Amino acid sequence: MDIRPVAAHEPPYYTVVFTSVLTENPERYGETAARMNELVKDVPGFLGYESARAPGGLGITVGYFRDEEAIAAWQRNLEHQAAQKQGRAEWYQRYSVHVAKVERSYGFERG
Repeated sequence: MDIRPVAAHEPPYYTVVFTSVLTENPERYGETAARMNELVKDVPGFLGYESARAPGGLGITVGYFRDEEAIAAWQRNLEHQAAQKQGRAEWYQRYSVHVAKVERSYGFERG
């Protein structure tokens, strides 16, 4: 498996940080999360995402978008809206969303 962070992009661009705590045994969460990870790739201006979940349910997903219109397009997606509604009803104990403008971006990769 080739694990890589999202590559540095030419700023400015935007990041959406979604941090969540799951309920115990969130039924069908994994398949819906996988579907959202595929669906967001079709949004014009989507640059990539990184996601991790710790034992105990804390998860962080960071999405990268070229501009605020790309973020708005993702927010308008009806399947994404339905997943958000189901998340609030069944899967999440709590979550927070942070949106930020990236002004500097760089990376490193061992040759």
